[in-house]
Amino acid sequence: MPKLKTHKATAKRFKVTATGKLMHTQVGKSHLRRRKAKRNKRAFDRRVEVENHERAKKIHQLAPTLGK
Repeated sequence: MPKLKTHKATAKRFKVTATGKLMHTQVGKSHLRRRKAKRNKRAFDRRVEVENHERAKKIHQLAPTLGK
C-alpha cells in the first residue's frame, strides 16, 4: 500500500485540540486592520472551531495525520 501524503497547506492552517476539535484561525486577520477596533483585533488571535461536519471530514481526508 502506498504512503499517505499530507496536504501541507491544510496541515499549516488547521490544528486539532487535545479533545479532538478541529480549529482554524479567523478570516480578516491579515490586512486592513487599522480601521478595526482593538477589541476586534484581539478577537482575531483566538482560534475558532470548524462548525461544518462535511468540511471537517474533507480536512481529515487531506491531512490524515493531523491529530496524531
